[in-house]
Amino acid sequence: MVVLPIRFERSPRLHPMLSEVAHPVGTRVVVQGKRGPEVATVRGEPTPPQEQERYGAVLRAATPEDLSRWEELHATGEDLKWLLRARARQRSLPVKVVAVEFTLDESLVTVSYSAEERIELTGLISELRGHTRARVNFAAVGPREQAQMIGTLGACGRENCSSTHLQDFAPVSIRMARDQQLPLNPEKLSGPCGRLLCCLQFEHTQYLDLLKDLPRKNARVCHEGSGACGKVTKLHPLVGTVDVTTDQGVLTDVPAAELRRLTDAEIKALPDTGRGGGRPGRPNRAQPRE
Repeated sequence: MVVLPIRFERSPRLHPMLSEVAHPVGTRVVVQGKRGPEVATVRGEPTPPQEQERYGAVLRAATPEDLSRWEELHATGEDLKWLLRARARQRSLPVKVVAVEFTLDESLVTVSYSAEERIELTGLISELRGHTRARVNFAAVGPREQAQMIGTLGACGRENCSSTHLQDFAPVSIRMARDQQLPLNPEKLSGPCGRLLCCLQFEHTQYLDLLKDLPRKNARVCHEGSGACGKVTKLHPLVGTVDVTTDQGVLTDVPAAELRRLTDAEIKALPDTGRGGGRPGRPNRAQPRE
């Protein structure tokens, strides 16, 4: 027995499943999932099973009949999705039907939907009875899962990460955007799902490493070459530079390696000019950089 990483069509997440045959990568197989038999694809090399781990099962390589039946059920599910969307509008139900998926034996049909509040959907079951005898299961999905299942384009112009390679939806916080020195503009920080961009999370570790070599924002520093002192107003982690407002109100972009952070004693010794002294006052308007 070996363990094969299996991917379903609706998600990029890999599911380890036991198999008696080490099917090559790219093989379409019939697996026993949580909902019943489904067609999936082998997406990795076989590995030995681990003790105390629970796995699904690969039943067999998909036959031409399996694939033909799977395509028919997929087409039927698409038709029923648009039917349910139309019926939901007629009933004024505040719900969006995201997907309608059958198991390979057509014993279960799963209707994935998105709604802002809890609503009664039993009226839609009768709409399905004339088209299938399968047991109906309604599954609520969040904004990220909806984008994952439908597939959208990200700000980079490529398909969104959630439907291509992300294995889990890790928590994303506004702190991660601050660490990247991004403007806190909701329109620019949100993905197609309306939530904070997933890429903020998996880029965060790199930015934390880069920030270790930079002074903190608002720190008092002096330039080793010119001796000019001022306050750090902006960080540029990717290039290793910072913007400094000097006591003369001039904004300079200098490498962090050329700056020396002032000690508390040095800050107290500075004259109180209202700009660069120990007690910060109202700063002068910064001059534009050349």
